[in-house]
Amino acid sequence: MRTLNLGIVAHVDAGKTSLTERLLHLAGVIARVGSVDAGDTQTDSLELERRRGITIRSAVVSFVLDGVSVNLIDTPGHPDFVAEVERVLGVLDGAVLVVSAVEGVQAQTRVLMRTLRRLGIPVLVFVNKVDRGGADTGRVFGEIGERLTPAVVAMGRVLGEGTGGAGFVAYGPEDEAFVAGACEVLADVDEEFLAAWVDGGAEVVTGGRVRRELVCRVAEGRVYPVFFGSAITGAGVAELVDGIIGLLPAVEGEVDAPAAGTVFKVERGPAGEKVAYLRMFAGELRVRERVRFGGGDGGGEGEKVTAIGVFEQGAVVTRPSVTAGRIAKVWGLSGVRIGDRLGEPGTGVGQQYFAPPTLETVVVPVRVGDKGRLHVALTQLAEQDPLINLRQDDVRGELYVSLYGEVQKEVVEATLALEYGIDVTFRETTPICVERVLGSGSAVEVLGRNENPFLSTVGLRVDPAPVGSGVRVELDVKLELIPLYVFKSVEEFRQALRNTIVETLQQGLHGWQVTDCVVTLTDSGYVSPETGAGDVRKLTPLVLMSALRQAGTVVCEPVHRFRLEFPADTLGAVLPLLGRLRGVPGAPLVRGSSGVLEGDIPAAMVHELQQHLPGVTHGEGVLESAFDHHEPVRGAFPTRPRTDLNPLNRKEYLQHVLRGV
Repeated sequence: MRTLNLGIVAHVDAGKTSLTERLLHLAGVIARVGSVDAGDTQTDSLELERRRGITIRSAVVSFVLDGVSVNLIDTPGHPDFVAEVERVLGVLDGAVLVVSAVEGVQAQTRVLMRTLRRLGIPVLVFVNKVDRGGADTGRVFGEIGERLTPAVVAMGRVLGEGTGGAGFVAYGPEDEAFVAGACEVLADVDEEFLAAWVDGGAEVVTGGRVRRELVCRVAEGRVYPVFFGSAITGAGVAELVDGIIGLLPAVEGEVDAPAAGTVFKVERGPAGEKVAYLRMFAGELRVRERVRFGGGDGGGEGEKVTAIGVFEQGAVVTRPSVTAGRIAKVWGLSGVRIGDRLGEPGTGVGQQYFAPPTLETVVVPVRVGDKGRLHVALTQLAEQDPLINLRQDDVRGELYVSLYGEVQKEVVEATLALEYGIDVTFRETTPICVERVLGSGSAVEVLGRNENPFLSTVGLRVDPAPVGSGVRVELDVKLELIPLYVFKSVEEFRQALRNTIVETLQQGLHGWQVTDCVVTLTDSGYVSPETGAGDVRKLTPLVLMSALRQAGTVVCEPVHRFRLEFPADTLGAVLPLLGRLRGVPGAPLVRGSSGVLEGDIPAAMVHELQQHLPGVTHGEGVLESAFDHHEPVRGAFPTRPRTDLNPLNRKEYLQHVLRGV
């Protein structure tokens, strides 16, 4: 049986979970469509999700449609939980992007579509809520073409929009409106089709060729069919199902190939055991088989799979194995982490598709005696969401977590209380800055000179690199100067050096992560056979920070791009508010009684803008924002407390390292 791993993605409140419920009902998995408001949906199973009415963790449910086994993954829509969406993208065969017919294209909609397009994931767009007052499918279809992608094809028309009886009529393969729209889009993305259309005229658009071409281009992620309907009433959902089966590429897994898969989610079972969600790309994984995942702690022989649960018809069914194309829950892998790979599946899980969190805060237990339990609890939460990026300041005894926004903070607080019985408070949320290199700097520590206690010579040069390029490590030394008797190859030496450099640059001159630079090894030396890998590893941070001090760094704060809709008569109050919060708006666009402002604002000011906006816009202001870039901080640079050994202080660093601390 062919398998389709399908993601449902959307901006919060577009109706994504309601659509999931309707699809499950059509497939016969559930007898009654659940309600987000009532808290009885199939995929929002966490108590906190039911309480808040939002999806927080991705959920998998499986069913069969027309001979295709569909693994449907419902993902969070709130931007504070975009990391959960990120982990799912690498295991998808296709996606349905849900857009509200009332609110239209929103900030998270654009972020999601931009990423889906970049990854080449086939996408169907479902314009939901056509039965709601204020629905305007013509306007929204135009927004999709303007703000998401021009390569969109309407797959039908809406009747009675904005009323409870709104319906959707799908176009037939020979329907004039469908053929005209599809041919225009296909001609834009495919030169061969354009030539055939120009030369062949009517012959090209008959006999189902347009439909066949559409299927091919959708599978390539170059054309995006648009369906309309209502998840609540069911209008248009059956037609969407036809599109899912007929337009998205289901796969036949290579069962006879070596086992290959990727872990995209980790949770804890009732007894605290780790449970891994695994997408199999090839081969077969069996119970009692010993496997090794990249990054796992299973040792030389790997860890034994103790149980496998495969998703089937709305349930998780115990099976002796899981085969290619399927998604399963796997027990027994205590060292497994999100992004770990079995074999070489060639998927992008574990890569960074969205911007990292731009905020952080200190988590403080209400009861001092809970400090140890809090660290354990946050460590387990970080297993489920690695971008929480738990940091411990050993000097101050403080625990830091990274955040996308205030809602995520509320969820962390509620989760700690509900699942771990730990009450916490938070310090003020602060932005996570980065440091960028200003110029070039060099340093060297020579073996046997200047009180260098290590049996190694290390020379490094630091240079600035283009924004967004990250950290690159180069070697500019003769091979005979590298202790290859310690490292198996030059590449292994380079990787070990890079790991140490990247780890050291997590905290730069002002305590922030240093990014966008090139670090070049300019000198190296050793004494055979006494020099060990530890000599290079311990000396490198000292040399690197000396070079960095010479180069200098600038602290850059995260900046969001915002779009603000407001009543036209409140512009005089909105502009001073943005100015006070260091916002930089463009020229306002005012049409009739409403206006739109777009611009930049520091991430640290977004929450305050959200709080004050209702008061200056009569409660009618609508703000969308998303991380866009970093820019230099004006005035004195903010510093971040160091949480590790400080190579900037040579004496203190050497004392700790030489004591083996």
